[in-house]
Amino acid sequence: MIVADTSLIACLAIRNEGAELASAVCAADPVWAAPVLWRSEFRHALMKYVHGAGMSLNEAMRVLQLAEEIVGGREYQVSSDRVLALAARSGCTGYDCEYVALAQDLGVPLVTADPQILKAFPRTAVSMEKFVRKK
Repeated sequence: MIVADTSLIACLAIRNEGAELASAVCAADPVWAAPVLWRSEFRHALMKYVHGAGMSLNEAMRVLQLAEEIVGGREYQVSSDRVLALAARSGCTGYDCEYVALAQDLGVPLVTADPQILKAFPRTAVSMEKFVRKK
């Protein structure tokens, strides 16, 4: 199991520029978890594609359904105290620290493309490239 952040989920579901690497991550470990927050972040990202990249609303709904299948009900609440402490210490956003807190709680890696998270949490976060190489 891994914790997948919204950027990783989007790469796989939307099939954007990171899709091939995201597919390799999924092949290496197909069990993805995320904090409940991921749905709101993902819907926000989809609307950027609808408003700015010409994705139809029907396509956005299809992609959202695929993303929901990827996470497969493995959505978790995280401690607000823990998220705030991680964010205060690291300078990362509270949103990002929800993924970090969940990965730490579950004892699994957070796979992300976010350079700030990778730098702030090198023991928890791993890039897609590094994750695929390790497997």
